[in-house]
Amino acid sequence: MLYKSDSFEVAFIKDNIAEFKFCADGSVNKLSQQTLQDCALALKELATNSDIKGMVFTSDKDHFIIGADIFEFLPTFTKPQEELVAWIKNATDVFDAIEDLPFPTLSAVNGMALGGGCEWALATDYRVASSNAKIGLPEVKLGIMPGFGGTVRLPRLIGADNAMTWITTGKENRAADALKVGAFDAVVSADKLLESSITTLEQAIAGKLDWQVKRQVKLQPLKMNRVEQGMSFAMAEGMVMGKTKGHYPAPVMAVKTIKAAANCERAEAMAIENANFAKLAATSEAAAQTGIFLADQYIKGKAKKQAKHSELEIKQAAVLGAGIMGGGIAYQSAYKGTPIIMKDINQDALDLGMGEASKLLGKKVQRGHMAMDKMVATLGKIKPTLNDADLQSADIVVEAVVENPKVKQAVLAGLEKDLPVGTILTSNTSTIRIDELASALEKPENFCGMHFFNPVPKMPLVEIIRGEKTSEATINAVVDYALKLGKSPIVVNDCPGFFVNRVLFPYFAGFSKLVVEGADFTKVDKVMENVFGWPMGPAYLLDVVGIDTAYHCTGVMADGFPERMARQDKDPVTVFANEKRFGQKNGAGFYQYAPDRRGRLKKAKDATATELLSAITDAPKDFDKQEIIDRCMIPMINEVLLCLQEGIVASPQEADMALIYGIGFPPFRGGAFRYLDQTGLANFVATADKYAHLGAIYQVSDETRKWAEEGRIFYKVEG
Repeated sequence: MLYKSDSFEVAFIKDNIAEFKFCADGSVNKLSQQTLQDCALALKELATNSDIKGMVFTSDKDHFIIGADIFEFLPTFTKPQEELVAWIKNATDVFDAIEDLPFPTLSAVNGMALGGGCEWALATDYRVASSNAKIGLPEVKLGIMPGFGGTVRLPRLIGADNAMTWITTGKENRAADALKVGAFDAVVSADKLLESSITTLEQAIAGKLDWQVKRQVKLQPLKMNRVEQGMSFAMAEGMVMGKTKGHYPAPVMAVKTIKAAANCERAEAMAIENANFAKLAATSEAAAQTGIFLADQYIKGKAKKQAKHSELEIKQAAVLGAGIMGGGIAYQSAYKGTPIIMKDINQDALDLGMGEASKLLGKKVQRGHMAMDKMVATLGKIKPTLNDADLQSADIVVEAVVENPKVKQAVLAGLEKDLPVGTILTSNTSTIRIDELASALEKPENFCGMHFFNPVPKMPLVEIIRGEKTSEATINAVVDYALKLGKSPIVVNDCPGFFVNRVLFPYFAGFSKLVVEGADFTKVDKVMENVFGWPMGPAYLLDVVGIDTAYHCTGVMADGFPERMARQDKDPVTVFANEKRFGQKNGAGFYQYAPDRRGRLKKAKDATATELLSAITDAPKDFDKQEIIDRCMIPMINEVLLCLQEGIVASPQEADMALIYGIGFPPFRGGAFRYLDQTGLANFVATADKYAHLGAIYQVSDETRKWAEEGRIFYKVEG
């Protein structure tokens, strides 16, 4: 043994070739600050060992290195700038030490090499990967950029354009694609990875491969003339700004860093990366986006614990209703491996559902992400049927029929009567109280809500709603099934609208008040998209949700919360619903819609909408951008706070992830509670008080006021 620490060990593997094997406790290898300190000491000692003629870096896990230890980020990011720069320089010195070893080095990449793992591989002279490997720099998703030399080494290895694409998108790259651009030197089958790696090092040691020339490329300036640099960086900056709308500084900073270091040798280039990384680490966006990662880990960990306690193994699922949602649920279940029965009373609906599943799978085949035989096998896991008796084999049934409480009650009661005792029943309702539906059942303990979001294949959230009589065994089993579907389940307690829709409709109500007072809804949309950062403004979102759906849900919410959410006498949604302008689904709502050349629906202004609204709106009025944001967001955040106070949602982490995954709350803001921490709860209360005269949705609760006086912080950073 040449060296040993808690996270790696070094020993000769063949002749004078040493194996530096990452073997930390746990399921993955990651680069904690302690691991990097240990690596620094080891590399210093190994560099002086004249017996070593080559070194291969390996992993004893399913993945190479998944990156830095993100749980250490937030406390570190609160340090003063000088300390941050010193901290990141100490880390990059470790990677420079890899690159400066006096013998050829190689990374044998199996599974994932992400973030710091990718940068470790970039620091070695050669990279050989297994065919299932993936490599990438996802740091921009955390509000930062590569900080261990990624902005320096990657452009010099694969070219500036490729590197900027990798870094600014944060995407994982398959082994074959990485090989094409030069990130990998060879791709082999997993069983040949170590053998091939040793052979490559032997050739380098023997002088058959010039490892020093390979290394030198990474130490020198980029091989681009000034004209090429000007065109490349200008185009990259323009594309990044177009996609981020200025809300995400990390990808912009990454491009600027590569540009600033283009004509520098390694030491100067690394100093630029160090300084710019430290600037990003101190931003609110880094805190928010890193916070999202940590909150996601929290909800996943909680869900896995619940699933482990499930006493029921769901081998066969069923969905009742082959509409858009039912078909999506059937596709997702089959795709993830759980056979599912799709039951409807209409053959045309079943054909439509199967056609949609076939189309989704067909796209995967076209893109090379699925073999044809797997597509056929996946479709075979969906059994379309008109026969109630086929449901007998189901362990769980998801009811996804029309959003009408009486219809749902009748359907659920009939199912319970005919199905074996112990079958779990769930309802994919978006607003109707679970306790109301459960009142029709003899065994309400076997029933809960399972609220999917449309489109099911793309939306990660599933709200699981616990009724008053729902058993913990039922919740655990449904959480387990949601995880098998590849979803992020969040358990909430029952109330009208549950969590996501309960907080969404006050947001719509705040928007409607603005329109009635004379605001131009197109301007409101632009402000909420371009300034606050929503993917869609409220008018556009209502059109996508469906005006008829929104009208129905508004009625449910009004019945449930008459003081705050009563239907308004003057209501744009009511106007359009009465005119049967249902939004995207029939081509006209706030906007009008028509397919573009790709077949995607494109929105356009519609004079008829403005004319119809003129009957209920005041004279046109120009509202300040901040007032538009405040008047839309205060009602939503007020309701989010009430949901935490009432125990509808259990934690700030679950609330924020539900908002991000369910309705696209801007990730760079981190969710409602992270947003409150960054703006200050006392400041929020003071702003809300300015608008309290507008109605109950703007009036903060006594508990919120008390929390503000106490200086409540929802996410405490502990160093």
